[in-house]
Amino acid sequence: MKLSPNVRGGLFMAVAMASFTTNDTITKAVSSEMNIGQIMLVRGGFAMLLIGALALHRQALRPVTALAVGPLSLRVFGEIGGTLTYLLAIAHMPLANASAIFQALPLVITLGAALLFGEPVGWRRLFAISAGFLGVLIIVRPGMAGFSQFSLLALLSVAFCAVRDLVTRRIPAELPSLFITLVTTLAVTTAGAIVLFPLGGWTPPSASALGLLALAAVFVLIGYQCTIISLRSGDISAVAPFRYLALLWAIVTGYFVFGDRPDVPMIAGAAMIVASGLYTLYRERIRDRLRPAASASGLPPDGL
Repeated sequence: MKLSPNVRGGLFMAVAMASFTTNDTITKAVSSEMNIGQIMLVRGGFAMLLIGALALHRQALRPVTALAVGPLSLRVFGEIGGTLTYLLAIAHMPLANASAIFQALPLVITLGAALLFGEPVGWRRLFAISAGFLGVLIIVRPGMAGFSQFSLLALLSVAFCAVRDLVTRRIPAELPSLFITLVTTLAVTTAGAIVLFPLGGWTPPSASALGLLALAAVFVLIGYQCTIISLRSGDISAVAPFRYLALLWAIVTGYFVFGDRPDVPMIAGAAMIVASGLYTLYRERIRDRLRPAASASGLPPDGL
């Protein structure tokens, strides 16, 4: 059965969210043994071996001059900032709370796609975006009991990742997704080495920690590839809401792995964010039906 670009993009985004949530769970578990900089360095080393071998096999490597592409450099910047701030957040707060805050990303992307790329966003979706941001405030609880400063890091991660995802569509089509993934992983790994000592220095890792980080690297690879393919397949405002599936995974793994129990404000805020995201998806489908034909992204997707 032939899938439309938006449906195909949504399915890849769903797989990406399951992969990233599994990686987050492993990272949070290992953070009790080593600092975030070391995790980024070790996990990135494993990921670079996997991605480099796959890119070589697929003949996806490109000259160093390709790094001068503006959108690619901006995507790398967003990935570094988003990774560092989000990992610091999940290391010090419940995984479900951090994930719920991160679910504001599709709202920011939808708004950014309208402002930067001219994708139509009517007043109904603007109202839904506002409701979603209100849900974020309920979770963060600024100035109230239960407020955590690490929630602000999760919010900052949203901003970085919005930049990353919005510029992905502006990367030239001739650059394979594997090459983009390899460059991004190299940059994040290097950033981990830079912040390693400011965050506490090197700690000899146990064999179990190394094994878990190697497994996390596999999930990072799957997540990176599926995200890039998703964003290059369908409209940003159509595929972005599928990120909300990560919240379900985070709640389940947070409860069974770490014993985290979501409180009422977190559940209420998350429900508002998810509802607003689902409504934006609903409005997107209505818009597609009103158009004579759905426009393609113009960017050929790369597969795993």
